[in-house]
Amino acid sequence: MIVEVVLGLVLLAMLWLGWQYWTLRRGIHAMLSAAQRSEALPPTEGMLGELARLLNQQRAALRERLVAANTERGRLAAILDQLADAVIIADAEGRVRFANPAAEQLCGLPLVGRSVVEALRHHQLVDAWRRCRDTGQPQTESLEVPASRQFLQAVIVPDREAHSGALLVVRDLTRLRRLETVRRDFISNISHELRTPIASLKALAETLQAGALSDPEAGPRFLGRIQTEVDALAQLVQELLDLSRIESGQVELIFRRVEPLALLRSAADRMRVQAERAGVSLTVQETPEPLPEVWADETRLEQVLVNLIHNAIKFTHRGGSVTLSAQTQGRTVVFAVRDTGIGIPADELPRIFERFYRVDKSRSGSGTGLGLSISKHIVEAHGGRIWAKSREGEGSIFFFSIPIV
Repeated sequence: MIVEVVLGLVLLAMLWLGWQYWTLRRGIHAMLSAAQRSEALPPTEGMLGELARLLNQQRAALRERLVAANTERGRLAAILDQLADAVIIADAEGRVRFANPAAEQLCGLPLVGRSVVEALRHHQLVDAWRRCRDTGQPQTESLEVPASRQFLQAVIVPDREAHSGALLVVRDLTRLRRLETVRRDFISNISHELRTPIASLKALAETLQAGALSDPEAGPRFLGRIQTEVDALAQLVQELLDLSRIESGQVELIFRRVEPLALLRSAADRMRVQAERAGVSLTVQETPEPLPEVWADETRLEQVLVNLIHNAIKFTHRGGSVTLSAQTQGRTVVFAVRDTGIGIPADELPRIFERFYRVDKSRSGSGTGLGLSISKHIVEAHGGRIWAKSREGEGSIFFFSIPIV
């Protein structure tokens, strides 16, 4: 009897253990299946249920971190894509693992997978990268690229996590250098423009104080020269004010329909006497068919043409010619002032529309050096553009375009 009871208890225990094993196995199988499908673990009873709840909590927290990381990575990618500075990340073997669009544009070729030496191509930058790799210290290098006239500054920072990798940031300082050059030249030029008449006025005043004022011949002559210098200073100040007002959009343009050839003839008539005095022929090239009218401020456009004609006459030798013309291009009329003068060196062309900039370094010519800059801003205020073509010793052509009505 006792044996039968024991056997029964053993059988019941085995059945209970089997049930527990089957339940445990079914729970683990369900959890594995849910994990493989990246789903939340199903709720169960007992210790497996508690484990499932803990794992679900960890899964939710991990998902949140992944979403946050992906969002941050997207932001960083957008910033790097829009960044004007070139950004390059290289690994310990010197291979480029990342390069933003600005880097590929600067280097002119796809960079990912290439060596740093092949990507940078400038020995100064490569040497700075090697110093950073060897010393583990940040490096800064500046260089000028003569072929493209670029000024570059590179900052190379070691990437500690990449084990001897490096982050390179290359900034193109060409525009800043050019603006600095313009600012420096502007200060130098305006100082020169003011120093000359002021020195002349001082000398004339001292001469008059020394007794020339009582001289019936010298006194009036010196006073006349003072008047001339004062007029020149007044013109310089007025043109500076005009330029400042045009740049800031404070000049009101009076737009109306303007006939291009009539505008050319009017400007030529104003400059005819100066051309004859210089021994230069001034002609207006007629067109076989009427040109479309432009929408412009006639007085301001005539000012542009007078400035261009004045320069053309000034830099054309006696016996040369200045020709005015206009033609239709698309939805604009392009005006041209062509001369047979001394021309402009190729490296000077990009700067001729700057304030006070003069190709004639001796400054022997008359004028304030503001005419072309004023002309540029007037044309741009009309929605057009101005440019020049020239060869040294072969003359120049100045163009500007104005939209058609």
